[in-house]
Amino acid sequence: MSFPGVVNIIGRKLRLAVVGGGLDSFIGEIHRIASRMDNQYQLVAGVFSSDPDKSVDHGVRLGIPKDRAYRDFATLLEKESLKDDKPDVIAIMTPNNFHYEYSIAALNSGFNVICDKPLTNSLSEAIELRNKVKESGLEFCLTHNYTGYPMVRQAREMVKNNDLGIIRLIQVEYVQGGKADESVPDRKTGPRSWKFDRNFSGPSLVLGDIGSHAHNLIRYITGLEVSEVCSEVGAIVPGREVDDYAGALLRMDNGARGSFWVTQAAAGIENGLRIRICGNKGSIEWNQEQPQLLSFKPLKEPAQIRTPNGPGSYPLTKRSCRIVPGHPEGFPEAFANLYSDFAEIVASNIAGIKVDPITRNIPNAEDGLKGVAFIEAALESSNNGSRWVKLIS
Repeated sequence: MSFPGVVNIIGRKLRLAVVGGGLDSFIGEIHRIASRMDNQYQLVAGVFSSDPDKSVDHGVRLGIPKDRAYRDFATLLEKESLKDDKPDVIAIMTPNNFHYEYSIAALNSGFNVICDKPLTNSLSEAIELRNKVKESGLEFCLTHNYTGYPMVRQAREMVKNNDLGIIRLIQVEYVQGGKADESVPDRKTGPRSWKFDRNFSGPSLVLGDIGSHAHNLIRYITGLEVSEVCSEVGAIVPGREVDDYAGALLRMDNGARGSFWVTQAAAGIENGLRIRICGNKGSIEWNQEQPQLLSFKPLKEPAQIRTPNGPGSYPLTKRSCRIVPGHPEGFPEAFANLYSDFAEIVASNIAGIKVDPITRNIPNAEDGLKGVAFIEAALESSNNGSRWVKLIS
């Protein structure tokens, strides 16, 4: 990435405290990976569970000193506010109903905040929190993570640069299948069961969970606001008490029309977030499951495919890329998988225990040999009139 890095700016990493996101949390690990990936943060404190003993245990297991792995959020704020090396940022990754309370408390204690979406579970709380951020002079980030994709940022810049002209039509869909099992309409226990309780997840599960992302994506890319909506929201799965479907027609503040469809009950679908934006000069399309590609179809010209760091990339796009042109997003994470598998192999050997065979699914010296043999044979063939050349066995 093209920014200088916090160590070059302030001489150290930012100190990060978290609330929520214990070892059994999907989103907690996503946050920790995100904080580590560019070596900008150091995790120094946290509350990792609503169970006090579990919170301390998870914190220690994550490498936090025991005296900074807290049993509750109020104690974290009280103790950390007094430290010379207090956190620079507090990240909140709790059930939705705590976002308002914890964000307000963190801001009141002088901390910058990163918070999961949705912002709050009510409009009144959202207004109050927005106002508090303005009054505090502190920084606040809401984790609509799809805005971080390079080609989403490219789309935003193309709209701002008038590449599409006046926006006329918008289509967005976010289609998942994770809650399509009709034998389990509402999960009462287990991981993320809180999502099926409106007291925690808010008035509409599907809109808070993924509809908020779809709506945000429209706004982020186009800069437009939804001025009117005509929608249907409810449950597709029989017996389900929370919403798993929403469809809507949109009217935007510039007169553009839009359609919006989100569901978590589409059997077999994984994470089908897709957006199409049409202007009077051309259209763009982006699909999260192929995130490195942005389709651009200008009026009366051939269709184009834009890629991260490729021709036509805007500075915001290039700033968002960690990889060289031609490599799909996910490349750094794949690298980390090799490192992790290799670490387990080495650690198992040191400990004198059996290596799990699944860790052996990484390239080894034999694979390297085969690669060199291919190169040699390809060069030989090319240098000899493109004749057939056998590779060594």
